[in-house]
Amino acid sequence: MRNLLSFLFLILLSSCFGSFSEGERLFRSGAYEEAVKEFSKALFLNVTDIKSLHLRARSYEELEAFQEAIEDYKSILKLDPTYAQAHAGIGKVYWKLENYRQAENHLLIAAKHDPKDFEILFLLGRTLLINERYQSAEEFFQLAKELKPKDARVHFYQGMARSQIGDILGAAGSFNMSLRYDPDNLTAKYNRGLVLMLIGYSSWALEDFDAVLKEKPEHVEALAHRGVAKLNLNDRTGCNDLQQALARGSIYARVHQDKCK
Repeated sequence: MRNLLSFLFLILLSSCFGSFSEGERLFRSGAYEEAVKEFSKALFLNVTDIKSLHLRARSYEELEAFQEAIEDYKSILKLDPTYAQAHAGIGKVYWKLENYRQAENHLLIAAKHDPKDFEILFLLGRTLLINERYQSAEEFFQLAKELKPKDARVHFYQGMARSQIGDILGAAGSFNMSLRYDPDNLTAKYNRGLVLMLIGYSSWALEDFDAVLKEKPEHVEALAHRGVAKLNLNDRTGCNDLQQALARGSIYARVHQDKCK
């Protein structure tokens, strides 16, 4: 009888106190509310369980309970101030809240403690790009690229950063590489067309603008740029493009409309 009571008591305890493995299973399956409950039960027994705190914070993130996520990440940092993923987690929350200055601060600390984490470096680069710290952004994209040289996204954003610091040839190379790994990226094609025009390759730029307009004929700035590219090649049909773009409100067409007078 005593053994039976002990067995029943253990069953009762197991139902009252959660486990990390069950919480992780719920998290991986997308059952975030249930995961929060399971991790909370596990943390009732062990408040210093960093793994449970981390995945509960991630679950809160998925539920957009951002303040609760930040509180869990801060609890982790009290236990281990060098825990890079907690700093990164706070940075990601601030990114989602569009507080890019705070995001930058925390992601910089995360990168300091884990300089080989691609996602940290990549998101930090994007944050620096938004914060108009273009040189630093380019440098962190370079570090991220060394970890994942075939990731089209990092080449694309490095191209954006390089174009802002005046490295036009470098930007063209970055957009080329981005399109090698993601040939359907119309934004990369459009931006490559822009930098190709700047370095005098209007015929190649024209190909990019044609490709963009084939897929997105409503892209008025691509239309305007195609018009100027044609005119640079002594093709007067570029005036038709400019006039159409001007009628649709293109700023670039307005600036360059004198080319058709």
